[in-house]
Amino acid sequence: MRPNTSVTEFVLLGFSTDPDVSSALFLAFLGVYIFIVLGNVLIIVVTTADLALHTPMYFFLRILSFLEICFTSVTLPNVLAEILSVRKTMPFAGCAVQMYFFLFFGVTECCLLASMAYDRYCAICNPLRYTAFMDRKVCLQLTGGSWLCGMVVAVGHTAFVFTLPFCGPNVINHFFCEIQPVLKLVCGDTYWIEIQIVVGAALVLLLPFMLTLGSYVCIISTILQIRSTEGRRRAFSTCSSHLTVVTLFYGTALIMYVRPKSSFSPEVSKIFALFYSVVIPLLNPIIYSLRNKEVKDALRKTMGDIVQEEILFHRVQPPT
Repeated sequence: MRPNTSVTEFVLLGFSTDPDVSSALFLAFLGVYIFIVLGNVLIIVVTTADLALHTPMYFFLRILSFLEICFTSVTLPNVLAEILSVRKTMPFAGCAVQMYFFLFFGVTECCLLASMAYDRYCAICNPLRYTAFMDRKVCLQLTGGSWLCGMVVAVGHTAFVFTLPFCGPNVINHFFCEIQPVLKLVCGDTYWIEIQIVVGAALVLLLPFMLTLGSYVCIISTILQIRSTEGRRRAFSTCSSHLTVVTLFYGTALIMYVRPKSSFSPEVSKIFALFYSVVIPLLNPIIYSLRNKEVKDALRKTMGDIVQEEILFHRVQPPT
């Protein structure tokens, strides 16, 4: 139900309207989307195929890779369609659905990164009891809790925004239905509404962030107590990829959502949104493949097995 709402669709301004620039953007976004999907699918396949990687750390990595595909698929296909469209509109309900799934996957990833930090804390700070702390049941509970938290937050924020009155205009100065640009179209003074959204975002982001930060304080403290240089290097290498992703994700999200009203221009906000919705999912497969020796070894092994199977297949084929 939409009380006092006359808007039936929104117009997304997106990026440049210049035909040459639009063509370049289309090719760039299409290439990025294909790379994100293939890169994350490759991580899922490789870590699933190698039995040595059936550990909690790589279980969470598979879930994270799946989330990155979903998270990017909420915005990028629509951006590609907008670039090709003359009339860049989205139905009212479609905008609500896009906002819901963007928040759902974003908050779920936020909570999952905190779960991954807890996993690294248990592995490094309590190695002797690691298997007791992080058994299959605990992994499933942490993952399920992340998905549940994402769903609850997404339902609450989306319902809150789209039950507000929209009387026009209906032009969103963004490339997708992000919560802050949409709020600018609400009728009347939205100061207290935006304050509530910022407070809600702060709670959603800061709680997992503080849990992650606390885990890494303990992890770094434990690593510094290791006497051998090689031992410290090996311990840090098991969490360096995750730490890099956490820094990029939380840093950008906190700047974007926990900030004073109108502190960024719409164009700068688009750049930040592009970074956490596209660039970070693009970097994740690179970070986890290039900085992780076990994933690289598993990738080589998987590719080697595929090549060997192809050779054997061609050898046993009867001549035509």
